[in-house]
Amino acid sequence: MTGLATVAETALRAIQSPEQAEAALLELPQADCPVAHYFGPGVVIREVRMAAGTLAVGHKQKFPHLNILVQGKVAMLADDGSIRTLEAPLIYTGQPGRKVGYVLEDVVWQNVYSTELADPATVEQHFIEKSDTWQQHALTRKAESEFSRAVDRQDFDCLLLELGVTKEDVQAQVENPNDQILVACGIVRVDDSAIHGKGLFVTAPVKAGDVICPARIAGKRTQAGRYVNHSVTPNSQMMMRESGDIDLVALCDLDGCQGGSVGQELTIDYRKTLLLSGVATAGQELPCQP
Repeated sequence: MTGLATVAETALRAIQSPEQAEAALLELPQADCPVAHYFGPGVVIREVRMAAGTLAVGHKQKFPHLNILVQGKVAMLADDGSIRTLEAPLIYTGQPGRKVGYVLEDVVWQNVYSTELADPATVEQHFIEKSDTWQQHALTRKAESEFSRAVDRQDFDCLLLELGVTKEDVQAQVENPNDQILVACGIVRVDDSAIHGKGLFVTAPVKAGDVICPARIAGKRTQAGRYVNHSVTPNSQMMMRESGDIDLVALCDLDGCQGGSVGQELTIDYRKTLLLSGVATAGQELPCQP
């Protein structure tokens, strides 16, 4: 038995239940686990990557579904307390419940769902059940983030004063269904934001300068065009192509999912975006500052 395999067996045998392990692990720094979704006719593949040395507790799967271990090796804790090693390439039907495993070699794991759903958050809500422990942890993290995002909300209010529009005007335009289009973008998802309402999150790492997702196509807003929120310290920006379409592009290196998080929220500077669209003019004085 290798050194890592010995560590894996020791860690897994110390686990009393997935819930107990989850509560303990949530108190520790979370490992990177990039997530991507691939959509096809009647099928969604949810892909997770984990590095060797990761102890992982999965959320509860509600239904039987196909599992594909594309790469790597992982020691899995069975319901009866036994430990078995899964090694790629491997395809099997997973049953409802939770998985607990220790990654022995870098893993690429795919869950294959039979569905016509085309939105990552909706897919997750339908197929996965998150524990009360996890949900309480997520609420605590969101509350902490909301406090740190106060300056972004204040600056957004300033921007509305500069433009002479109300929040109701903005919301009506944002919710207008006539200029919206859903695009398949496997590394972003829409979820609850600590800045405002719903936001756009990146679920896998992105390098500075990379296109994250189309934001406007043929005059219609994608989920990136609708849901990305404003920040005084944005991590992304809108860039127009020669065709007039607009992409959401990373300004810096971005992290994806860590632990079971939804990933890093994507933000832009609305003022620069308005300049891009011609709503505001360069050099305009800003009478309101946070």
